[in-house]
Amino acid sequence: MQTTGLNLPTGLKRDRVRDFLLDLIADKEPGSAIPSERDLCRELGVSRPTLRAAIDGLVHRGILIREHGRGTFTGPRKVTQVLAAGSSSFHAPAAEGHWLSRILEFDSAPATARLAHRLQVSPADPVLRVVRLRTVDDEPIAIERIHLPHALVAGLGPDDMESGNFYQFLRTRFGVDVRSATQSIEPTVTDEIEAELLNVPQHAPALLIERTSRDSGGRIVEFTRSIYRGDRYRITSELHFDTSSG
Repeated sequence: MQTTGLNLPTGLKRDRVRDFLLDLIADKEPGSAIPSERDLCRELGVSRPTLRAAIDGLVHRGILIREHGRGTFTGPRKVTQVLAAGSSSFHAPAAEGHWLSRILEFDSAPATARLAHRLQVSPADPVLRVVRLRTVDDEPIAIERIHLPHALVAGLGPDDMESGNFYQFLRTRFGVDVRSATQSIEPTVTDEIEAELLNVPQHAPALLIERTSRDSGGRIVEFTRSIYRGDRYRITSELHFDTSSG
């Protein structure tokens, strides 16, 4: 990509450099070195500040990693969760990697008015609240704050939520057959506590995911609010279009 001679705005030049870098590293293994800034500036025909601004953006997203005195390298591979489209919904197969959990909180208390509305229970009904740190291949990826009607999972212990498929466990142990969910995803940043738990800088990019799950009879059985690292987690979707699609 040569931009010499093109009178492009600085921001547009940076975008083109970023796209070039993304193509350059697309097939590289994690930890692979990229060419030096001098070589990249010569190849792309851009200034050092423009190149560094593009690299800074990719470093901030965790796609590239700078090591002082050594150079710039590709970051670790992201954990991918696939959402596959069905006739009118999405199927969510297990995300890749070896997932484990560390339980941070595990207690039961009466539902607040807002939580009672979420779970469609009485405000006086006890709700089990579980906060767990999810790790993939020994690296922290997410903080999950799970709320369950206590009556549905009486006898559930912290050890039951450290490994394995939680929905499968609910099905076999308690007869709670989770079949559908309404989920929202939006960008956010980590606060001080989240950053410390996830081993990222404060205000690092993250995904806020809220999910309300229902069993096979349509009863709400779970409300979860999770924070996922934006530099290590991504969600891909399969889409289908018809004549009304924009």
